[in-house]
Amino acid sequence: MNPSLSTTLLFVAAALFSIGLAVVVTKRHAVVVLMGIELMFNAVNLNLVAFSQYDPSRLQGQVFSLFVMIVAAAEAAVALALIIQVYRHFRTVNLDELTNLKQ
Repeated sequence: MNPSLSTTLLFVAAALFSIGLAVVVTKRHAVVVLMGIELMFNAVNLNLVAFSQYDPSRLQGQVFSLFVMIVAAAEAAVALALIIQVYRHFRTVNLDELTNLKQ
């Protein structure tokens, strides 16, 4: 992989992470916040694959990327189950309206 492509991948990953962080900080709908977290996970995966091009074995970054994908899938499953339970109890998924959880 040539250096200009790797630099482009890093800029795209930085943009993805920034967009995901902006979504997590500004939005209050729980599902949208989860999508922002998934964008940040994808940016990390892109960084791992881009930096693995500089590794002589070229495999460690891709293996770590696979582990991040597994963690993201588990996080999505658990988070969606939690959101369903919160909606059943409070009838809302707006994070600002969930003040009863603060005790």
